Amino acid sequence: MWKILIIDDDFQVLEGMKKAIPWASIDAELVGEASDGAEGLEMVRQTEPDIIITDIYMPVMNGLEMIEKLRETNFPGELIILSGYTDFQYARQALRLQVSDYLSKPVTIQELETVLAKVIKELEAKEIKKIEQEEIKRRLLLYEPFGQQEWLKSVMTGTLHKSAAAASIPPSEQSYWLHRSHLVMGIELMSTVRTANLSLIDWNLFRFALANIIREVLAEDWPESDFIELHSHHAAIMFHIDDTIPMETALDRIRSIGNRITECVLTYLKLTIRLGLGQIKASWLEISDSTEEAFLDLLQQTVTTPQGKLASVSSELAIRPIKFYQELAEAIVYSKEETAAQIVEAYIRQIQSMSTITPAYLQYLCTELWTIFAYSLYSVSIVLDELFPDMNLSAEIVQIQTPEQLQQWLQHKIHIIATSRHWNENSKHKDVVEFMIQYAHDHYAEEIGLEDMSKQLYLSRNYLNQIFKKATGETFTNYLIQVRMKKAQTLLAEGNYLIYEISEKVGYKNVPYFSSIFKKYTGVSPSEVGKSGL
Repeated sequence: MWKILIIDDDFQVLEGMKKAIPWASIDAELVGEASDGAEGLEMVRQTEPDIIITDIYMPVMNGLEMIEKLRETNFPGELIILSGYTDFQYARQALRLQVSDYLSKPVTIQELETVLAKVIKELEAKEIKKIEQEEIKRRLLLYEPFGQQEWLKSVMTGTLHKSAAAASIPPSEQSYWLHRSHLVMGIELMSTVRTANLSLIDWNLFRFALANIIREVLAEDWPESDFIELHSHHAAIMFHIDDTIPMETALDRIRSIGNRITECVLTYLKLTIRLGLGQIKASWLEISDSTEEAFLDLLQQTVTTPQGKLASVSSELAIRPIKFYQELAEAIVYSKEETAAQIVEAYIRQIQSMSTITPAYLQYLCTELWTIFAYSLYSVSIVLDELFPDMNLSAEIVQIQTPEQLQQWLQHKIHIIATSRHWNENSKHKDVVEFMIQYAHDHYAEEIGLEDMSKQLYLSRNYLNQIFKKATGETFTNYLIQVRMKKAQTLLAEGNYLIYEISEKVGYKNVPYFSSIFKKYTGVSPSEVGKSGL
């Protein structure tokens, strides 16, 4: 909502303006009024308006003097002069001060609406221009906290070019990576009756909760490890093993950790996960091989033929499905149709060279890729089902019997995604929405809001709220409440904290208010959850 401040020493003009402005239709609100320039400067400091409508001739400080002082402080909003003086000297000064418009009293309602519509359009254009001009600055801001995660993901999936790999390890961490063995555990979040009808935003919340549980277990049981989120329902853990630990001892401990994670996820989230183990690798450059082994282990648990035998998916690591998934997901996210087509073609060639690939595996691959597409596109504010409203996925997948049919199907879908007008309109907001989502999960225990986002992203809170709601279907405030309530449910299920302690841990100092929000969100009070042990 745009904030408007009116400055005029004529009470009748002030009241008339408040009645004449179509507040609801232009999505604006009156944030203050003042009767002279000095008072106006103070109101600007307090309210930070987007638009100022001001008279020129006023006591104490006139409008032009006030505007000059605002320009000295780089006031970012728009200025409209509404004055009974039509003297050319005033108009020239206003032009020099770069005001948006100069209206002479009396002004008609139609003139006022036209000018405000034009000024708001200019404000929107400023916001878009700011995004474009500060793209590099914002990307650095957004991705700096995730740089290490992206590097770890590239090591795990094999997308890091090995010729430059050694140089990419910070000198302070070389001992950590070069003098340990490594093993990857693949994690698959299983689809259940509980998750079947979840929206993508709720699925995202479950993923964050899952990540929190896994990180807490690892911090206690194996600190020298890294948890990496991959795509949609896949994640992985990279275990770094001290060479003084016997191999069998390490494997036993890792299997025990896997069992504990599985039990915790089932207990606290009522979700089922499946785990696959790769082999221990002596060199960190072979970590991606362990990743492939882990997910091939998961695949062998998943794909069966109508006769009940495991479909042959081969242990040949040349297929590298996780690397293929990761590279294709990145190409989809950045709308690189040609790159995506090349990735698909190269993978299909690998499949064609293997005589053991079955229709069951190809159809499983389709299902996996469609899930990955959905989650990847969701991350850039696109709902896959909206791009294919009349599609019968199951009927299409069952028709795929050969690698060639798989290639044609994938390339057709990728083309529709990459050329979608909906994609082009929304993808530029991806980084901003990602940052806001991550910020909510990192700072839910604090008093945060759109003002915090605005200061960090150099965008107005109005604009942030618009793009966040367009991307997620939720206001940022509602999303933050969901995050807090999910965390509160987890803490209540653990049974280690009193309700007032949980209230503080999820960002509420007022316990009754927390209880009312919790009941509205879950249907039961926190005390009822505590008694039931749910």
